[in-house]
Amino acid sequence: MIPFQSSYSSHVKIATITEAKNKLSALLDIVKAGETVVIVDRGIPVARLEPAQTSDDDDGRLARLERAGVITRAKKPTPEWLFTTPPPKGTPGVSLVDYLLEERREGR
Repeated sequence: MIPFQSSYSSHVKIATITEAKNKLSALLDIVKAGETVVIVDRGIPVARLEPAQTSDDDDGRLARLERAGVITRAKKPTPEWLFTTPPPKGTPGVSLVDYLLEERREGR
């Protein structure tokens, strides 16, 4: 196993420039597996190796993020009315925050 560091999440590996030069094949294997590798120069990030994706790979990307626990997909589709119903009109002189708090209290 390569002694690369893990950063803020287990999905991003960190490698120094020297490690990247000496172990590029191993880094590419990590990237092929869907991981991201950040290359640092004296502790400062200078590059990021990510899997090459096309724009039509959205489902694959979402699946990887879901498996990693980064996202949770919606179980039901978004209701159509959410896109067609106009937002409520505010009352002149009334704070929008006050209006929203009142709406919440009334259960609208």
